Amino acid sequence: MTRRAMLQRGGVFGAALALDGASPAAGLAGRVLSPTRFRAIDMALSEGVARKNVAGVAAIAATPDAIAYEGAFGMADAATATPMAMDAVFWLLSMTKAFTATACMQLIEQGKVGLDDAAAKYLPELAAPQILDGFAADGRPRLRPAKRTIKVRHLLTHTSGFTYSIWSDALGRYQKATGMPDIATCKNAAFTAPLEFEPGERWEYGISMDWVGKLIEAVTDQSLEVYFRENIFMPLGMKDSGFLIGSAQRRRVPILHTRRPDGGLEPAPFEMPQRPEFFMGGGGAFSTPRDYMAFLQALLNGGGLGGRRILRPGTVSMMMENQISDLTVHPMRSAQPSFSHSFDLFPGQPHKWGFSFDLNTLPGPNGRAAGSISWAGLLNCFFWLDPKTQVAGGLFSQTLPFFDERVVALYGAFERGVYAGLT
Repeated sequence: MTRRAMLQRGGVFGAALALDGASPAAGLAGRVLSPTRFRAIDMALSEGVARKNVAGVAAIAATPDAIAYEGAFGMADAATATPMAMDAVFWLLSMTKAFTATACMQLIEQGKVGLDDAAAKYLPELAAPQILDGFAADGRPRLRPAKRTIKVRHLLTHTSGFTYSIWSDALGRYQKATGMPDIATCKNAAFTAPLEFEPGERWEYGISMDWVGKLIEAVTDQSLEVYFRENIFMPLGMKDSGFLIGSAQRRRVPILHTRRPDGGLEPAPFEMPQRPEFFMGGGGAFSTPRDYMAFLQALLNGGGLGGRRILRPGTVSMMMENQISDLTVHPMRSAQPSFSHSFDLFPGQPHKWGFSFDLNTLPGPNGRAAGSISWAGLLNCFFWLDPKTQVAGGLFSQTLPFFDERVVALYGAFERGVYAGLT
């Protein structure tokens, strides 16, 4: 059976498409490297499916001018016998943040937004933020006015004071006490969340990039759906990316699976709200592995791909630099284990934050060089971009809870296989 036939048939073994010749993905420039270099990845991912570590998985890697590897394994939907494929449509969740940061940096390039401007210049509702200062004996939250101003820079670097309830006991308690909805509901009332610390005081992952999405809409007078399509997705040929999913795209969405206590996987269909009160710049978009790699490859090339430019090289370099000074990115402690395990992308080493990526300050354990950027999405999608070695990679699944150790192990095997194949 040919490798193409294996992809069409799907099942446990899937297939890797790393064929010599033109790239199969629109917008991805250059030849595709030989598949013989990456057989170790095929074996690792197919074995991961066979052992039920994941129901289905897709992976892709690229250099600036070539697709190094792509492969799809297992099932997108076992009930309909639909195999995983490279054009499968994944809910990105927090991998959306990279699009939102890029859009904001476009406005900064154009002089429409200033990094050190007060965010309230564009979003008046941020003019007088409140800080959660504990809870009274009767359970009511205590609030106090913030002493510092929230700047655009704070929102882009998660140093604003906003948090996520998934990793914050205090914010989860505040939601229960007040009835405030979670940001994932895409209801505007979620933006009434208080800060948990003074802006610029420390790094804490949260809804800051959703505020950046609001800022982009305020400045451009366009929805994120339209702005992203016109200024990022269309220039890069990303025809299967957005917030509002079409019927044909919906049929290509892999079924979400949750990890049972016994280690098995339980189907649990999932979709982001399709009548949202706001487009969630921190986590509401969908994309395919090929589309997302077009975006990453544009960053690898200093902001351009196939003759179309979305950012200047200097801006891209700035996004990949430490933007939190002496502050550090700390391990994330789960407050909602059904959604996320506690995690640290680089245990035992300090890491920083750019606009808006995690930066490993030392070489990663699986091959990436120091100074690489990376992040992930709640449904166990992951990406990294290594500007020194000039390679980017992404691994896509739809699995909960986040940082599932079995999926993380596959991600590590994939990364090791990419670097081994390139050398």
